[in-house]
Amino acid sequence: MADSPEILVTNDDGIDAPGIRALAEGLRDVGNVTVVAPANDQSATGRAMSREVTVDEHELGYAVGGTPSDCIVAGLEALGPYPDLVVAGVNEGANLGMYVLGRSGTVSAAVEAAFFGVPAIAASLFLTSEDFGAETHSEDYEAAVEATAYLAEHTLETGVFEDADYLNVNAPHPGAEPSGEMKVTRPSHGYDMTAERNGETVVLKDRMWDLMDAGTVPDPEGTDRRAVVDGHVSVSPLTAPHTTEHHESLDELADDY
Repeated sequence: MADSPEILVTNDDGIDAPGIRALAEGLRDVGNVTVVAPANDQSATGRAMSREVTVDEHELGYAVGGTPSDCIVAGLEALGPYPDLVVAGVNEGANLGMYVLGRSGTVSAAVEAAFFGVPAIAASLFLTSEDFGAETHSEDYEAAVEATAYLAEHTLETGVFEDADYLNVNAPHPGAEPSGEMKVTRPSHGYDMTAERNGETVVLKDRMWDLMDAGTVPDPEGTDRRAVVDGHVSVSPLTAPHTTEHHESLDELADDY
């Protein structure tokens, strides 16, 4: 690509989150950055979509009163130049494992871009359970931004997106000893959700976070969660859902209907 690529940046933590500021600044050396992000925290909204959203100018770009998917559609169709690449993040917390992908607003922004045919990267930072609720700072995101900028700079011209619709990137905990390596991974299938009723409420708990905090995840080598716990940057090349597989047994059922 002869000219600098146009890059649309969004997130799900909100436009004032430190992760998106660090990401936008880190990508300015790679291309022309336009930020279109939620005005408020939209974590775990998945691909929820609105019919109408407000748009306000912000020092970083545009603050949208909606979800990350809203931001992608608005950014591509109504705001800013049409991008060569969409980058979502850096999320405050990892987006690891097959079951997490559909919940994540960060990943869903990348999926939304993929349906438009625009290559995308979702970037997240692993934080422990104790970190949530604590303030993060731009320097905490350095490893995530460095890895994401590297991929943004080199993937568009190397054929990566001929086989992948988007990349899911996760950086290790900022307080850990990083390996300095990037591992190509697949999303883990491990799943351990529980629910406990307490009077009029039901408490839902994702026990995989306890295993990640302790560094004892059961995931094998080659999975995203294993790589991050071991101090590597994980990058999973993924396709936008939903793919289909041919099943003869379903053909038979349809024929007998």
